[in-house]
Amino acid sequence: MPSTQADRLLAKIEDASARVALIGQGYVGLPVAMRAAALGFPVVGYDVSQTRIDALAAGRSYVEDISDDDVGRALAGGYKPTADPADLAGFDIAVITVPTPLRENAPDLSFVESATRALVPHLRPGVLVILESTTYPGTTTELMLPVLETWGLKVGVDLFVGYSPERIDPGNPTWNLVNTPKVVSGVEEHSLRLVSAFYGRLCERVVEVGSTAEAELVKLLENTFRHVNIALVNELAMFARDLGVNIWSAIDAASTKPYGFMRFTPGPGVGGHCLPIDPSYLSWQVKRQLGHSFRFVELANDVNEHMPEYVVDRIVALLNRDRLAVNGTKILLLGLAYKAGTSDVRESPSLLVADRLAAMGAELSACDPFVPDVNLQSTDLQMVDFSADALATADLVVLLVDHPGFDLDVIASASTRVFDTRGALRGRTFNGETL
Repeated sequence: MPSTQADRLLAKIEDASARVALIGQGYVGLPVAMRAAALGFPVVGYDVSQTRIDALAAGRSYVEDISDDDVGRALAGGYKPTADPADLAGFDIAVITVPTPLRENAPDLSFVESATRALVPHLRPGVLVILESTTYPGTTTELMLPVLETWGLKVGVDLFVGYSPERIDPGNPTWNLVNTPKVVSGVEEHSLRLVSAFYGRLCERVVEVGSTAEAELVKLLENTFRHVNIALVNELAMFARDLGVNIWSAIDAASTKPYGFMRFTPGPGVGGHCLPIDPSYLSWQVKRQLGHSFRFVELANDVNEHMPEYVVDRIVALLNRDRLAVNGTKILLLGLAYKAGTSDVRESPSLLVADRLAAMGAELSACDPFVPDVNLQSTDLQMVDFSADALATADLVVLLVDHPGFDLDVIASASTRVFDTRGALRGRTFNGETL
C-alpha cells in the first residue's frame, strides 16, 4: 500500500534535508550525529548530561573515535547539542541511543521509555523513530511503539518505526560506523524502507532483516557469541596453567587453521556495555517468556565474572613466592579501561581488580593514557604517567590493558616483577608471569 508521507520523508532523506534528532550523545549516538551532520543533515544532539552538552558546544569531544575537529565542523554546519527536550521539535527522524543497563539482573529500559516520551510532544505526520539501544527481542513493538501511538498517528501511514542495532567498537582503528555493515529493520514495509534509506546514506552497506525482533536478536547473538567464547578461553587458561601448558602458544597454533576456528584470547574479565550485560538481556527474556534457563549464558557469566578474582589470586601467589604480602606492597596497574585504545571504563574488570587489591592493603597506583581519573570503592587511586621510573618503583606491575601507548620493551626491562594478563609480553624476557 502506498504511503504519501513515507515518500515525502524518503525524498528528504535522499537530499539530506530531513531534520535528525539524536537522543543520547555517547559512544553510539555521537558518531551517528557526526556522520549525519557531515553529510549535510540538520542535526540536533540531545543528552541529559549538561557536562557533555557543554563540551560539545565548546567543540570538545569526549569519545576517542570523534575528534575535536569533527565536532567543530559539525557545529559550523549547524549541529546543535542541547539538553533541552524542547529543541527536539520539528524532527523528521529521531534515533534513540540511550543506555540499557541491568538492575538487579533485570533489564532497565527506563532510559528508552523516557527518551520515547520526550519525543511524543513533537510527533507529527511523516516522522521516523529508530531505536538503536541494545535490548531484548520485542522491545520496539512492545514498549516503544505503544508510547508513540498515544499521539494518535497511524503506523505505516504517518508514523514509521524501526530498530537498528549499534555496532560501534570504541577504539577500533579499522571498523567504524561507515564501513561496518548496518543491520536495519522496520515494524512494517514503509518503516523498513525508510530506515534502510537513512542508514544507506550514513553507511556503506545495510542489511535488511524481516522484523524488529530479529534485528534486536542480532545484537544479542553477536555479543553472546563473543561472551561464550571468551569464557571458554578464560577457563582454558586456568586449566592450561594447572596442566603446565602454555595457553598462548596453543591459541597461536590453533589460529593458523584457515577454517573452523576464530581467535579469542584470555584476559582479566570482560567489560564495556556489551559483554557483561547484553547476553543477560537474552537470558532474562528466555527465562521470562519461555521459562527456560539459557545455560550457555549463565555459565559464561559465571566464568567471566570470576576472572578478576582469579587475577588477584594469581597476584597473591606471585608475591607469596617472594615472601611478600599484598598488604603494603606497591602495585602499579597498567590500564583501567575495559579494552585497549579507549577511555571506556564501563564494567571494566580492571576496576574490580583494583578494588580487591586496595581492600587487601596494597599501595596502588595506576597508569592509563586514555583514562585521566577514576573512583574506586575501596580507595583513592593515584594516577601516574607511564615511565621507566614509575615501573621500577613498583614492587609489582600488573598489565591489565595492552594500550597502544605502553612500551612493552620498557615494561619488560624496567619492572621488578610483572603479571601480564594480556599475553602482551610474550617473547620478551621479564621477571613475572603471564595469565
